[in-house]
This record gives sequence, structure tokens and C-alpha cells, in this order.
Amino acid sequence: MTETLDAVTLGETMVLLLAEQSGPMREASTFSRHIAGAETNLAIGLCRLGHSAGWISRVGDDEFGRAIVFRVRGEGVDTSHVLHDPEASTGMVVRERREAGPIEQVYYRRGSAASRMQAADLDAAYVGAARFLHLTGITPALSASCHETVFAAAEMARAAGVTVVLDPNYRSRLWDPTEARSVMRDLASRCDLLLPGRDEAELLTGESDPEVAARELKKMGPATVVVKLGAQGALALANDEEMVHALGTPLERVVDPVGAGDAFAAGYLSGLLRGFATHAALRLANRCGALAMLSPGDMESLPRWEEVASEPAAGDVRR
Repeated sequence: MTETLDAVTLGETMVLLLAEQSGPMREASTFSRHIAGAETNLAIGLCRLGHSAGWISRVGDDEFGRAIVFRVRGEGVDTSHVLHDPEASTGMVVRERREAGPIEQVYYRRGSAASRMQAADLDAAYVGAARFLHLTGITPALSASCHETVFAAAEMARAAGVTVVLDPNYRSRLWDPTEARSVMRDLASRCDLLLPGRDEAELLTGESDPEVAARELKKMGPATVVVKLGAQGALALANDEEMVHALGTPLERVVDPVGAGDAFAAGYLSGLLRGFATHAALRLANRCGALAMLSPGDMESLPRWEEVASEPAAGDVRR
């Protein structure tokens, strides 16, 4: 019998080489090894918040692939549906460290093991036993077979009554905005919960006002649309058509913003799993996203439940 998990996610995780020195990448001489992947950030984030999660992917049959699986499994994530591909290598990303301004990243993922994922890799019983299926807009951009796999997983989940969650996670280096918009609008029509950032909501709708964009996104089919607003917090539009806005969690200093959106998603899903009302789930999500930015690396600062359980109830606005 397949074990029931709170969430199953699907996508690539890479080895991350993070510069030790702050400044341009060309000046960095030493790097520390981490792992990087939106989907495993989400899975690890949920496990740290007291839930269960599984990850579907491929990694290379190499030391980096084994290091990734070892680390993810060590965080409590089920990795039983991760395949080790003997014919392709594990992807890699190199990132500079900056005190302020945009952060440069260089990817080495073309032809990676994860880009070779296929719909045949999916186990319908495994996907169908989860409470949530979490997908991102990164995976369908990796290859034609990944595109097919993501849509197949969404249909498996829908057929089983599993809530489908989509975080667009738009990556301009993977595809152009026109193609991304078309594919993600199609995928959004097959999801129940849509989690775009402000810029992604505008990309998908052409609307710069996040509230207007949320209403347009909801017309595509999701039961709930949550728009992440960075330091300004987040807003949600659910079935009752009432817009809910929760203020952001202030930080004195941001160390590394990468992964904050994934932590937000984990926090929001944790709130839903705990039966929180929308505004309380947004507050929890904002808190998780903020705490994730307090140390270098994608998942090192993903919070544990005891760090966020006492979040105060201030800052909710309903319209």
C-alpha cells in the first residue's frame, strides 16, 4: 500500500557552488558546496514544519547526485522515487555572494539527468496518495520530456482528487516570456492553488496591479490565487472572492534572498494542512519566507515549526 504524504513535488535539484567572498563572481576564489532546487526547498521546508513530503526526480549516477539524495533524505523527505540516471550527469549552479543588488548565477544543467525525466517515471499511486502535488514552471522549461511529465503528473493528481499547486518560478534563462506565459497559463488552468510573485502575475495577465492580476488569474481556473509581494507581504483570492492581504515580516538585513519564495510556499501549505484560515496561512508563509533569507544557500535557513509557531496575529487586512 502506498504511503500517504502531505505533499509530493517534482523537479530538478542541482549542486550549488556558492562563493565564499562577497563581490563579482570573477573575483571569487573559493566556493562552498550546497544543494539548490525549488522543489526540494519546498519539500524540506514542509518536513521542517512538521509535515511529510516526497520528491520525484532524476539525478546523475555520480557523487553529486548521491550527495543531493543523501542530504534531501536526511531532512526527512521521501526520495524513493528519485532515479539515478547512468547516462547523464547531475546539474550544477554557481552563484556569487552580494551584500546588495542582483546576484549572478551560472547554470550547468543542459542535458542533465533531471532534464531526461519522462512521464513513465511517474507512479500514479504515489502521486494520487498525496494531499498536494507541487509543481513549478521551472520543470516544463527543461526539456520536451519534462514538459510532458509535468502535465502528466497534474492530470494524475486531478484524477485522484489531489490538490495541484503551481508556483510559476519563472526563469528567463530557460525560456522566453511568450513561451513561458503560454505554458504556465495552460498549467494554471489545471491547478487548484496558484502561487505567483508580483512579476509573474503580471507576466501571466499583463496586469501590473496585483489585485487585478489575481482576479484575472482566478478566471483561469484555480480555486485560490496567492500573489507574493516581497517585503509588502502577500495577498490571496480564494473561493469566496474576498481579497485577503497580510503584511510582510520586516528584516533588518537580507543575507541571501534565493529560496524565499519556496519557503513562503511551504509555509502557506503548512497553514492549510493545519486548518488555518487564509489570513493566518499567509502570515505563516510570510514569516517562513523572511526567515529563509537569513543565511547563505537555498535551504539552510528554512525554518522549523518551533521558530514560527508563535507568530502574532497582527497585520491582516480583508477587502
